[in-house]
Amino acid sequence: MSRIAARFAELRKLGRAGFIPFITAGDPDPETSFQILEKLPGAGADLIELGVPFSDPMADGPAVQASSMRALKSGMTAKRTLALVERFRARDSSTPIVLMGYYNPIHAYGAEHFLRDAGHAGVDGLIIVDLGPEEDSAVRAQAAKADIDVVRLAAPTTDDERLATVLQGAGGFLYYVSVAGVTGTKTFSAADVSRAVTRIKRASSIPCAVGFGIRTAEQAAAIAQIADAAVVGSAIVSRIEDAFRRDKPRGDIIDDCLDFCRGLADAVHHAREPHPGRP
Repeated sequence: MSRIAARFAELRKLGRAGFIPFITAGDPDPETSFQILEKLPGAGADLIELGVPFSDPMADGPAVQASSMRALKSGMTAKRTLALVERFRARDSSTPIVLMGYYNPIHAYGAEHFLRDAGHAGVDGLIIVDLGPEEDSAVRAQAAKADIDVVRLAAPTTDDERLATVLQGAGGFLYYVSVAGVTGTKTFSAADVSRAVTRIKRASSIPCAVGFGIRTAEQAAAIAQIADAAVVGSAIVSRIEDAFRRDKPRGDIIDDCLDFCRGLADAVHHAREPHPGRP
């Protein structure tokens, strides 16, 4: 059983949703990024999405775009991202790591070599936001050899016919984008997300994680009552950016980020518990 499958099985047994934080590898610098990464499981992360920095992150909003720029400026590359994962994996053998990014850096690296090296580094999943189901067959074949799941994306615009295409060959979990548009610019409607997740669950037993538009603990808890996991990205990288811009020491940047993640994780992990006055 893969680390992703094992983690979602554990979450089902516990009767709770998972918390998936997103950070960009190398943001604001490689060492700070690593220290945040290695401490995220202790702050409540059940899985981790690690962004591969890219110079033209067209599907991302201003916060994640800025995180990529900081990471690239600090010297981060796809190869160094894999080294970061390998360093993490030497200390943590159980927390799944999913790389999220664009196809260009993978193509420049050489897709076959990238997936081989990613597997050796301890990567568990891969989300390629600009590579659709019709285009990822070669990547999926190489990923399968490296025991890496290719995680697919669905959105509010994904109709039933398209959903069937997206689910065919999907691995690990399905990432449902709760709002149309780029990351970090809009919020979601819980009713709309609930309808979408119900439709996905009717079509497949694959776990469903929901991201985009989650900026507060309350919003994370609302998603945790609906989906198998809540993904928070822009709000986290915005905290890193704010601390970095205020020239805070590395330790303060790390502590601020982790404190914020603990609050999000606590909200997600307790969202399904009964409360007074709630049936």
